[in-house]
Amino acid sequence: MDMYATFVGFFQEGGPFMYPIAVVLAIGVAIALERYFYLARQMRVNRKDYNALLPLLKQRRVREIVDLTKKSKSPMARIVADGVNKQSTSNDLRRRQDIESAMEEGLLEALPNIERRTPYLATFANIATLLGLLGTIIGLIAAFTAVANADPAEKATLLSQSISIAMNTTAFGLMAAIPLLLIHSMLQSKTSAIVESLEIAVVKFVNLLEGHADAAAKATGKVSAKAAVAK
Repeated sequence: MDMYATFVGFFQEGGPFMYPIAVVLAIGVAIALERYFYLARQMRVNRKDYNALLPLLKQRRVREIVDLTKKSKSPMARIVADGVNKQSTSNDLRRRQDIESAMEEGLLEALPNIERRTPYLATFANIATLLGLLGTIIGLIAAFTAVANADPAEKATLLSQSISIAMNTTAFGLMAAIPLLLIHSMLQSKTSAIVESLEIAVVKFVNLLEGHADAAAKATGKVSAKAAVAK
């Protein structure tokens, strides 16, 4: 209870700039929570689909791959679906380029949703710091103005009290900015990990799809050659 009363007193003494800092902090926390749960879910479903699709690709079970990618909405599944669809329509000369371009296009489509709103946290941290400094400066201006007209014996006391109150906004701005910067760094590392995993998956899946296509082409060529010899 004492801590709560201390915080309420600290907030009330900080002046009007404490409220916009509190709003910035609340919006930042809301974005951080939404991004954390979204990125955690993306990491989970991408890993699940990667572990399910990799054996299917190695075993050339195309029909099961198509069924799985239709059921899943993860970026990993969409990227593989784009590659499989392009594999069936591309010619032999440009097969790898076509598959790689299709999967990279799927990756680029997935990136905005993964990277969305995370940079706002750094911006909100800067805004909170600047609002704190602005509140302190305005508070000091008001303090010196009030002290100028006060009794000389009371000037030192009034000035120290006014400066103490004005500094509350800077302290609160830093209290809001530091956690937001730490959370931004954590979410940014999660985002980078997801993007890197998708890029690695694109390279691995392109190599597998191209290898399957080459094997199928060789098998078709052997069958054609045998048929020609038989004739």
